[in-house]
Amino acid sequence: MQVGVLGTGNVGQTLAGKLVSLGHDVRMGGREAGGEPARAWVAQAGSGASEGTFADAAAFGELIVNATAGMHSLEALAAAGAERLAGKVLVDVANPLDFSAGMPPTLSVANTDSLGEQIQRAHPDARVVKALNTVTASVMVAPESVPGEHELFICGDDAAAKAQVSVLLESFGWPAASILDLGGIANARGMEMYLALWVRLLGVVGGPRFNVHVVRG
Repeated sequence: MQVGVLGTGNVGQTLAGKLVSLGHDVRMGGREAGGEPARAWVAQAGSGASEGTFADAAAFGELIVNATAGMHSLEALAAAGAERLAGKVLVDVANPLDFSAGMPPTLSVANTDSLGEQIQRAHPDARVVKALNTVTASVMVAPESVPGEHELFICGDDAAAKAQVSVLLESFGWPAASILDLGGIANARGMEMYLALWVRLLGVVGGPRFNVHVVRG
């Protein structure tokens, strides 16, 4: 499959690298083509990896991953172009973290809205699925790095899109039983607001390689 990954940071590079290792052709997109992080990633990833602008990556991908900084995701997706996103599954991994007041960050949108919903409203013809935003990048692509049972949450309004994303997540190593579908895209509010707890757990547990397990009574 051809995948467009928007974002050249750690999350984008980690996801793009995993996708290439699984045999997908991946084009990483940034604000401008030829940026140093993207070029370095292509050189490291090798065959199947390419880079360009947000628009280039969106045009290339049959499936799109939004791994941009959440505060700038709407701008990046606008640059990608609505016509290049229309009809495609758009996996939104971003969190609307606002670091302007220092640490810990706050959320630029919460309670009555979410970044996932904003993206879906801005691109009604895209099939937005919120996923992977509740774990650090290394755990996204290697869930076995956290011992024991733990869950990954997804949500979105398109059932077929969620099914496609679930299959992709299983190829990353997430067991089907650990992928919990929360329902429609409005549930991205809860997934994003969990980050307020996540950043506090980060300091307590001594690093980002952790996750949560839902115990049913």
